[in-house]
Amino acid sequence: MAIELYAHNRDAYQAAIAMLKIAGKAAIIHPTGTGKSFIGFKLCEDNPDKHICWLSPSKYIFSTQLENLRKECGLENETDSFLTNITFVTYARLMNMSDEEMQAIAPDYIVLDEFHRCGAVEWGRGIERFLSIHQNIPMLGLSATAIRYLDNQRDMSDELFDGHVASEMSLGESIVRGILNPPKYVLSLYSYQEELNKYGTRARRSKSKVVRDKAEEYIDQLRRALNKAEGLDKIFEKHMSDKTGKYIVFCSNFEAMQDALEKVPSWFSLVDKNPHVYSVYSDDPTASVAFKEFKEDEDESHLRLLLCIDALNEGVHVDDISGVILLRPTVSPIIYKQQIGRALSASKKKDTVIFDIVNNIQNLYSIDVIKEEMTNAMQHFRSEASEDSIVNTNFEVIAEVSNCLELFRQLEDTLNAGWDFMYQEAKKYFDQNGNLMVPASYISEDGYGLGRWIRTQRIARQNKDADCEEKYVYGYCPITDEHVKMLDEIGMIWNSVIKENWIFNFRLAKEFYQKNGHLIVPHDYVVRSDEDDSNDIKLGIWITSQRTSFAKGRLSEEQIKLMEQIGMSWDRYDEKWQKGFQYCKRYKKEYGDINFVPADFEYEGFKLQRWLNTQRSRCKLGKLSEERIKKLQELGFKLSVHEAFWESGFVHAAEYKKQHGDLNVPNGYVCSDGFKLKSWLTNQKARCKKGMLSEGQVGRLKAIGGV
Repeated sequence: MAIELYAHNRDAYQAAIAMLKIAGKAAIIHPTGTGKSFIGFKLCEDNPDKHICWLSPSKYIFSTQLENLRKECGLENETDSFLTNITFVTYARLMNMSDEEMQAIAPDYIVLDEFHRCGAVEWGRGIERFLSIHQNIPMLGLSATAIRYLDNQRDMSDELFDGHVASEMSLGESIVRGILNPPKYVLSLYSYQEELNKYGTRARRSKSKVVRDKAEEYIDQLRRALNKAEGLDKIFEKHMSDKTGKYIVFCSNFEAMQDALEKVPSWFSLVDKNPHVYSVYSDDPTASVAFKEFKEDEDESHLRLLLCIDALNEGVHVDDISGVILLRPTVSPIIYKQQIGRALSASKKKDTVIFDIVNNIQNLYSIDVIKEEMTNAMQHFRSEASEDSIVNTNFEVIAEVSNCLELFRQLEDTLNAGWDFMYQEAKKYFDQNGNLMVPASYISEDGYGLGRWIRTQRIARQNKDADCEEKYVYGYCPITDEHVKMLDEIGMIWNSVIKENWIFNFRLAKEFYQKNGHLIVPHDYVVRSDEDDSNDIKLGIWITSQRTSFAKGRLSEEQIKLMEQIGMSWDRYDEKWQKGFQYCKRYKKEYGDINFVPADFEYEGFKLQRWLNTQRSRCKLGKLSEERIKKLQELGFKLSVHEAFWESGFVHAAEYKKQHGDLNVPNGYVCSDGFKLKSWLTNQKARCKKGMLSEGQVGRLKAIGGV
């Protein structure tokens, strides 16, 4: 067997091998469907005499990956002697393994598949034990994303791989490069009644009768327009080019799936009155007979639908998919991209269609994430004079409710009152909070949607020079230069939409800074929630992730500026130095002289004596700045090892004199901490006779009868 990697995976593999040799860790972050598991298998193939431990969320994901590999290599019937150097273990199984069982695996390499899943609380404990037992074993990580969006945006490439990422590719870049085919993307709404009810509530809360009446008028128009808009039955008929194909329908939860099952006959009646319908709601689709039957259904005279919750988000492959249908409320970006990737990767032989059917107007903008990734990728290739890498520059987006979006915009404008009025609301927010980082869902006490208005201004400026039609398709309104200037004066953030959880975490970091005077947050520091442990904020981990995001260029200029205002240090060594210095100040306050810190003394796991010895070494090598030398000396720290040893001897001698009244120390006398006081005193007398002591040292020894 010989595994032939595609060019993008071959480059990633070579980069990973080089990084493993240097750092012992390498992560590869490629979108769903780009064949990243083959990179891990190539490592196994190239090291047949090495034992590889392959860790994964489920056995089915691994077996499916092996099945795909066999097909790619023309070994469908191969069962024996096929990568026999792999020991497969699920993350769940690690939780119940003893240390002895983990040690018995004795791997030469470790592969962490879908490594972002290692951040889960229970699985994380097992992973941590396993990696601590096999600390120096080279480790390769594979995932479609390193970020745990619903877990304080933790970056698992930083936590597990110390930021050693050998190759990273976004979903948008994979489309631009032609690795994944561009889809036909159909955007529409369902369950809009609840959305209209929310707007009705906002309208009733307005203190202005004029605003209330105008808003109710727009709500009525919207209701009529949406009722007249083509239903899902006509949308599916119009855009399902493969009317007897296989489609995966992603549902948000079990109740939503049951609701969708009831509506299948009406939704797809114009495509096929008797579609083959299957449903999977187990975490492990292999446990479902329905999933197996869907995969094996070759009846091309009927539409074939598989309804599932999240079982097919990652690692599970289904051949010949014609498209996916996303029936979704708000979901994390990772799940959204996995679901889209399932359509783009399932079949490269046909053009796939994605039906993005959302239940609220705000979710209509999710596709902008993919478009932005494509734009960034194209800009990069053009700046590098690599335009040959650009295969696709766009894909077809069909907004089936575009005629309603203008009504939503007008409704928002009405509820937000006039521009000048909303500007005053924004100014109030700035005066109260010191910034204009308004959460998108923020509603003022008077019922005005300030968060939405701020978002509209930001997008309006981004689209300021676009064609008129483009400005209004998604409900964006124009903005004047004067408006831009006025918003600049109260700290408007233009370059990026900062997510609400980033804002929330930043405020916690600011509170920590205001309370402690620094941003040296211990890695395990947690801000407890009064409501639920699951809402606890791991602030220490978040601070670390910001440093990683900064290094990778993921933070906006505004985010960087805000973090620096509260003492953020982007350099990891600098952050550790500041932490050590803060602990020095604390030790001096609590115990006195910092030259005599016990070897086993710790603050939150930070070994202070080891850090102090490092400062002495760096000073000797000329690698410690004058500023830091001065700060340490102000605390009385002796940067010379000999000077520190002399100070230690003098303190022991003075203590002996205080206890015994003289310095007639018996031969061989050793202090309780192991210091050989008699030898030290004898040595000082000899050095004094030879003129090797400073005047200050001689004077201090004479004062206690030492010479």
